[in-house]
Amino acid sequence: MRQVGSKRQSALVRNASGVLLAEGARFSEAISRLSQTTFVPKGIYRFSSHEAANRHAEDCLVRGMGRLAATRLKNG
Repeated sequence: MRQVGSKRQSALVRNASGVLLAEGARFSEAISRLSQTTFVPKGIYRFSSHEAANRHAEDCLVRGMGRLAATRLKNG
């Protein structure tokens, strides 16, 4: 097996340093940006099959892209 890169593990501390707080804020911001582009509403979903889960993801993507296109046309 080939290893590409390595994961840096931070130690658990009682009081976070400014560096760790900034790192956490950057992570949270990146996650919030990601959730805006996936078009899948927040929640817990249970599906009977992988096909049903894929169908749901595709439906959300199509609806989201349609809303985004309509907003862009309306705004100019």
